[in-house]
Amino acid sequence: MAKGKNKKENKEIEERESEVQNGPVKRQNGELESTVHVQDLYKNWFLDYASYVILERAVPALNDGLKPVQRRILHAMKRMDDGRYHKVANIIGHTMQFHPHGDAAIGDALVNLGQKELLIDTQGNWGDIRTGDSAAAARYIEARLSKFALEVAFNPDITEWQRSYDGRQKEPVHLPMKFPLVLAQGAEGIAVGLSTKILPHNFNELLDASIDILQGKKVQIFPDFPTGGYIDVTHYNDGRRGGRVRVRAKIEITDKQRLVIKDVPYGVTTTSLIDSIIKANDSGKIKIKRVVDNTAEEVEIVIDLAPGISPQVAIDALYAFTDCEVSISPNCCVIYEDKPRFMSVGELLRASTEHTLELLRKELEIKKADLSEKLFFSSLEKIFIENRIYRDIEECETWEAVIETIDKGLEPFKPQLLREVTEEDIIRLTEIKIKRISKYNSFKADELMRQLQEEIDRVNYNLAHLTDYAIDYFKHLKEKYGKGRERKTEIRVFDAIEVAQVAVANQKLYVNRKDGFIGYGLKKDEFVSECSDLDDIIVFRRDGKFMVTRATDKAFVGKDIIHVAVWKKGDTRTTYNMMYYDADSGRSYAKRFNVTAITRDREYDLTRGAKGSRVLYFSANPNAESEIVTVHLSPHCKARKKVFEFDFGKIDIKGRGSQGNIVTRWPVRKVAQKEVGESTIGGVDIYYDPIVGRLNTDERGRLLGNFDNGDLILVITNDGKYMLTNFEMTNRYDPEKVVVIEKFNPDTVISAVYYDAELDNFFVKRFKIETQTTNKPFSFISEGKGSKLIVATTAPEPQLEIEYLKGRPKKEFSEKVQINDLVGVKGWKARGNRLSRFQITYVGLAENSDEAGESKLPPEISGRAEQLDLFGE
Repeated sequence: MAKGKNKKENKEIEERESEVQNGPVKRQNGELESTVHVQDLYKNWFLDYASYVILERAVPALNDGLKPVQRRILHAMKRMDDGRYHKVANIIGHTMQFHPHGDAAIGDALVNLGQKELLIDTQGNWGDIRTGDSAAAARYIEARLSKFALEVAFNPDITEWQRSYDGRQKEPVHLPMKFPLVLAQGAEGIAVGLSTKILPHNFNELLDASIDILQGKKVQIFPDFPTGGYIDVTHYNDGRRGGRVRVRAKIEITDKQRLVIKDVPYGVTTTSLIDSIIKANDSGKIKIKRVVDNTAEEVEIVIDLAPGISPQVAIDALYAFTDCEVSISPNCCVIYEDKPRFMSVGELLRASTEHTLELLRKELEIKKADLSEKLFFSSLEKIFIENRIYRDIEECETWEAVIETIDKGLEPFKPQLLREVTEEDIIRLTEIKIKRISKYNSFKADELMRQLQEEIDRVNYNLAHLTDYAIDYFKHLKEKYGKGRERKTEIRVFDAIEVAQVAVANQKLYVNRKDGFIGYGLKKDEFVSECSDLDDIIVFRRDGKFMVTRATDKAFVGKDIIHVAVWKKGDTRTTYNMMYYDADSGRSYAKRFNVTAITRDREYDLTRGAKGSRVLYFSANPNAESEIVTVHLSPHCKARKKVFEFDFGKIDIKGRGSQGNIVTRWPVRKVAQKEVGESTIGGVDIYYDPIVGRLNTDERGRLLGNFDNGDLILVITNDGKYMLTNFEMTNRYDPEKVVVIEKFNPDTVISAVYYDAELDNFFVKRFKIETQTTNKPFSFISEGKGSKLIVATTAPEPQLEIEYLKGRPKKEFSEKVQINDLVGVKGWKARGNRLSRFQITYVGLAENSDEAGESKLPPEISGRAEQLDLFGE
């Protein structure tokens, strides 16, 4: 029996498999059963799933900038709103009436909204996006809608509604959002087959841009992150796919061995940032002693550098090897008309502004209709009471007779009413209480109707000038809610960091000249220099060939090595002096050349290419020094002079492919160096790029001068400090702070005007630089809190223009004075002379001065000082 049963079951299984593979199968009763292929099921299910994730979970809608879970949270909070805080756990429970997912998903979305600090007022521990600390449990924290959210996000009269997932409740299709929310908050989501990443923008800048759009102006907006820091928007591409922004932490130098990180990049926490720093240190990219996280109300990560590490180079290394710099690729995708749509942030802002304009129009039309209805019924009520139409219904015996009698009584007055009188209007008249009829005041009724008409006229005016009305609306939002929402992320142009130049030398380079190996794993061979594993190594051989290769543990580069060193791309200073024997002609040649650019691991020939050619003499000179060498010819040659001197300084520096100058046609026995001369290329022109705050030799920015070894740069900053630095390309200067930057001359006199907060006076001083310490700032103004540098210049005869108030009533006067006449040259620590006893409103360099420029007083200083008058009574 069991065997027969199994046979029957197997037959049924085979029939079902046949149905799936071959279509319908005819049963014994003759009926056909329809079947669906498994692959078709997967196709349909996958499309349903993909559409659901895109439309209902991951991507925000263009109309209100919200994902469905966010919209349902705000809707639930609006239903609960009573002005007081509610437990987040309670909000989550109410939201679950509309959202068909678990409490964890709703809670995470609610915390994310709360951390934006825009739509939700929070109370309790909501976590910290800077440190990555999570929020407390939902039962411990509270929230309510912000005043801003209540003003811009809700209006049931213009909201389109739909049934909730279980049909028990109604929920909004979109909230009537009268603000570009998705650009203010940002959005990120991964759907099936697409993703979105919209970066947050500044609240006030969005409102200003919306106003500009309404005024027909072109707009350009850039991201602004709540974590602060710096951002390079050169390749932002208006937020489109393919764009990119670079974000950096704000790093300050407190002394020669300490750096402090003040802001973290967007999307990076202090914990992950410190982990990346420790990882870079462990891998040898940077050298630090310790990292301390002092973050509390403000971000503060203290980095103590290892001895001998330049803080300027360390900053570049942090940007190159750690999360102090991150790259973010925006991808602006929103749901529009039930489809995902990719657009730029400019297009998104324009669409949002036009949507807000339409919502404002609908609100005005609804308000107009409400006011017109109030005016209509007030007029109807006045006619009904003043003409005593209510008395005509005293003898009516039926309800229909009452309605007919009132309608007949109103007939003469209908032409003056705003619309036709309906039965519902007559019923409302019958509901007027006797008390109101007896105390009816015709004057008050006329006043009410006049006010209603004025409001209707005002609404009609706004509808006729809808654009102006919308502009005023955006200005109102900025004035009411824009305070404290100033830009936090500074927009800058970042310089390109050569990682090989800033990487710490964490390896030792060795060479086996005879066998032709180089690397940092050849511990028993000849030591060359320290290097990093990111460095390029240049190798010259006796046969006149050279190549550049990446530093590695061990690499074969060819036998008979004569020179090996770390090579820097674009190095125009290092010059190679070489003398070689050409096997083809039998002559000896001398040449000088640079190696500025090559293809890595490619072999280059420095001779004329003949087999058997060889190098007779070779030297590498870091500053293009000339040389005099002694050439010894073969004693068996017929040359009259068998020993002579050759000066490399007399030949030009050319490309590496040049054959060089003929030295002799006789065989050379040996070449020996006699003496090393001075550099033959002079100093190097150094430029300062004020956009990125870096030095360069590529003619970007302003020429500071021609620099030789030992020359320094003078930098004066707006905090009243000066500093001397070398001219290394790794130096960085804050463009926002630099007032003066130039080649240092010990005879230069600095003229300065500053405000001393302790004495509440303006002072003028002139001084020379007396210190010799480099890379250390020295303050030449009073260090009291509130002291400010007003003017600083190195012009030989600077002229000040001063505006001040004098007399009673106070009148404004303006004078021009030579700083040289006000004060003599004193020490840099001297306080200087007081400037004026009158109320100064402006101090700046005069237009005819060498460095004229505006120097308005800070608002906290203007109008405070009353000092000794050096140019008045």
